[in-house]
Amino acid sequence: MAAFLLGAVLLIVQPHIVPSRPAVNSKAETSSQSVPRELLKKTSQKNDFKESIHSNGSCQQLPQTIIIGVRKGGTRALLEMLSLHPDIAAAESEVHFFDWEDHYRNGLQWYINQMPFSYPHQITVEKTPAYFTSPKVPERVYNMNQSMRLLLILRDPSERVLSDYTQVFYNHMQKHKPYPSIEQFLIKDGELNVDYKAINRSLYYIHMQNWLKYFPLDRIHIVDGDKLIKDPFPEIEKVERFLKLSPQINASNFYFNKTKGFYCLRDSGRERCLHESKGRAHPQVDTHLLEKLHAYFHEPNKKFFELVGRTFDWH
Repeated sequence: MAAFLLGAVLLIVQPHIVPSRPAVNSKAETSSQSVPRELLKKTSQKNDFKESIHSNGSCQQLPQTIIIGVRKGGTRALLEMLSLHPDIAAAESEVHFFDWEDHYRNGLQWYINQMPFSYPHQITVEKTPAYFTSPKVPERVYNMNQSMRLLLILRDPSERVLSDYTQVFYNHMQKHKPYPSIEQFLIKDGELNVDYKAINRSLYYIHMQNWLKYFPLDRIHIVDGDKLIKDPFPEIEKVERFLKLSPQINASNFYFNKTKGFYCLRDSGRERCLHESKGRAHPQVDTHLLEKLHAYFHEPNKKFFELVGRTFDWH
């Protein structure tokens, strides 16, 4: 009787255990997850932090890999190409869990609910390009999973600035709203406007320093966005190796579309290209202004190369 009462007491006081994600593909690294207390408290109030299990054995689970950026670096192309692999389950939309406060306050259960259904042998991937430049995100990702494998795709900083402007310009045009010329953003009082947000996003070394406070360099694979556009297969091979995936994607999965001017995908006989919003022509910029932009990024690029122990073919 005493033993029975003791067992009952232990059962009552036993802390509530929040389950971690299901076991990862044996090709990927299994890791324990350290979950922030405030998120656990939130999730314990909502649906008891559980994965939704489908009758076919698939379930929604926390991602084991996140494409953290950079904006206009080629994140959508990278995700689409990576999705060619049968062991990848990718979230279709940008979740913005770690950088938007309204989303983050919803807790990990909400985050799980945004994930695709995947099988235990698959790696779940989500991509939100704004993560890379958001100061709070590295610590938040670390608190969720210290062993997270991160994918970062970068391109020439000057080209990224022009692409950044182009996206916003077309968004305004589609809504029939006027938008200033790029020169009005790049020039202030006759000098380069270094306060322009698009320029700040291209200061890669500043943002990378923040991520390296929490994740070692071997946990962050940098994809060369310029090479991914020109010759995607070698870059995707490197991503497969980084994620410890079996080599399933091959050169025949890519073909050059002369009409669009970039590579498209071929999967099981089905061909598809990225959305028409991708690959838009950049605005014409005065040569001297471009030279100013290139000169401005020279030192920041050098610092970034030293930080990651690798160089890129940028201006």
